[in-house]
Amino acid sequence: MSDLSFQRCINPACRATVDLADTSFRCPKCGGLLDVAYDWDRLPVPKSLKHFETKWANRSDPLDFSGVWRFRELFPFAPDAKVMTIGEGQTLCQRADTVASYVGMNPGTVYLEYEGMNPSGSFKDNGMTAAFTHARMTGATRAACASTGNTSASLAIYCAAGGGSPPMRAVIFIGSGKISYGKLSQALEHGALTVQIAGDFDDALRQVQDVSRQLGIYLVNSVNPFRLEGQKTIMFRILEALRWRVPDWIVVPGGNLGNVSSFGKAFTELKDLGLIDRAPRLAVVNAAGADTFYQLYDRHGLRWNAGEFDKAKYDAYMHAMDAANRRADTLASAIEINRPVNLPKALRALERCGGVVREASDQEMLDAKAKIGAGGLGCEPASAASVAGLLKLVKEGVIAKSDTVACVLTGHVLKDPDATVAYHTADPAVFEAKLGKRGVKRAMFANRAVQVPNQLSEIVKAIELYA
Repeated sequence: MSDLSFQRCINPACRATVDLADTSFRCPKCGGLLDVAYDWDRLPVPKSLKHFETKWANRSDPLDFSGVWRFRELFPFAPDAKVMTIGEGQTLCQRADTVASYVGMNPGTVYLEYEGMNPSGSFKDNGMTAAFTHARMTGATRAACASTGNTSASLAIYCAAGGGSPPMRAVIFIGSGKISYGKLSQALEHGALTVQIAGDFDDALRQVQDVSRQLGIYLVNSVNPFRLEGQKTIMFRILEALRWRVPDWIVVPGGNLGNVSSFGKAFTELKDLGLIDRAPRLAVVNAAGADTFYQLYDRHGLRWNAGEFDKAKYDAYMHAMDAANRRADTLASAIEINRPVNLPKALRALERCGGVVREASDQEMLDAKAKIGAGGLGCEPASAASVAGLLKLVKEGVIAKSDTVACVLTGHVLKDPDATVAYHTADPAVFEAKLGKRGVKRAMFANRAVQVPNQLSEIVKAIELYA
C-alpha cells in the first residue's frame, strides 16, 4: 500500500498515524477515532473541480461511471484494480420549489440530494464501496455491521456482487424489532448472515465491534474511516449539480453522525486544496426520540473546542441516559441511535463549517415526508428530518429565505413502506397501529384512497370529482 495515504488520529494532541492496512479503526495511543489522511504535497491534485467533468462521457470505464470513484483523486487510498463498484452514486440533486414553498423559502433556493437512487436504495452505498474496497486491499473474507437497516442492505449487496474466491461473507447484527421489513428483506435476499440480538442498535454496535475484534472480521460501520471517505462524494455531486457553486447550507439527518463528519471533512479538504473558497454551513437534524447530539450540542453546549471537547460532560450525559434506561424511540428507524459513534468528528465538522443542530418529532418528519413525496421524490421517514429541520431553521431566521440550501434525502421511500401507507390510510386502525401509538396525531397531507362501489358510473363520478 502506498505511503501517500495513511490513517491518523483526529485528536490534535495525539495525531498518531496508523498504517493504511490497519483495521482496528481506533488510535493505538489514545483510543480516539481515525481519519484517512493524505500527503497532498506528493499527490496530483486537480487545479479545478471542473476537471471531473472530463469523466462524464467515459461511460465504459466502471470507475468513471461511478458517482463515487470518478472523484477518486480526492480520496486516493486505493489502486484502481482493487476498487469494487456496482455503479453507485448515480443520484440527482433536484430543485424542489414545492419544498421551498412548504418551508417558506424563495423559489429556486432548495435542492434535494436524492440518495435513494443508489443500488441498495440509500446513501450507504457511497461509503460501502470505499469500505469494501479497503477490505479487499486487506485480504478480508468476512465483513460485519450493526444496522438499523440501510447499512445491512448495502453490505449484503456488495458482498453478493463482489465475487472473489471465496466470496466475502456478510454478517449483520440487528436489534430485535428494530428494522423495517423493506430493509431486512434486502439483507436476506442478498444472502447475508443475519444475527438478531435482544437489544437495540446501540447494543448491536457494541457487540459487533467486540465480535469483529475477536474473530478478525472486517467492520464496516461508520467508525470505519474509509466508509466516510466514500460518503464525501455526496457533497462533490451536490457541487457538481450546482455547477460547482457552493450552497449556503447543507441540511442532513443525524443518526450515527457519519454523514456530517464526512461532509465536514470534504469541505475542509476542498478549501485547503484551493478548490473552493468557502465552506457551506452544516445543519444536523436528530429525531426527537433519538436526540443525543441535539441535547449535547444545543442544550448542554458541547463543542469541539479545537479537539479539547469536554469529555466529562459527554460521559455524564451518557451515564444519566443509562441510569434512566432511556432508549432511542422514533419511527425514523434509520436514525434511531442514542450513542452516535462519530460524535467527536461531528463536533469537529460543525466547528469548521459553522454548524447548528436541531431535532424533529415523528409528526414533523412524516408531514415533511408527505410534502417531499408530493414534489416527486419518495423518501423514508429519517430522510425527511432534513426538510423538517429546514422548516424550523427558516422560521427561526437562522436560514434566510434567499439562501441556497441542499437537503440530503438519505433513503428511498420503499425502505419503510408501512409508515407511508399508514400515514395516507383511511383506516383509523391501521393509522393507530403504526403511527398513533407512537405519538403521531394527524396526517395533515394525507392522500387517501377513495372508496367507491364496484360500478362504472360511480367510478367515473369519483374520478371526475377528485382528479
